[in-house]
Amino acid sequence: QVQLVDSGGGLVQPGGSLRLSCVASARLFSLYSGGWYRQVPGKQRELVARINSGGSTNYADAVAGRFTISRDNAKNTLYLQMNSLKPEDTAVYYCNLEGVTINYWGQGTQVTVSS
Repeated sequence: QVQLVDSGGGLVQPGGSLRLSCVASARLFSLYSGGWYRQVPGKQRELVARINSGGSTNYADAVAGRFTISRDNAKNTLYLQMNSLKPEDTAVYYCNLEGVTINYWGQGTQVTVSS
């Protein structure tokens, strides 16, 4: 069973930055695509950013140019660097690890952007 532990959330002022981390217990971490999603109460979980095994990335329009997803395969870790944060970025952020036969989620970390 793969476990994902995400962390790094918190309270930040508008314009500030946070870096989320997600450590995976997967043995073949480097072969999987990783992603970050977010969810606010009453809404569906939405994609923030994804990175595939080759390092190619894609972003939601709302965060493109402000957020950067990356991975360190030696540490089995996904990152999400979030800059120029806005109040509308407030949500619970979840990391995801996906392959042909797997689809795992972290427990979520709260990000609150408020003055």
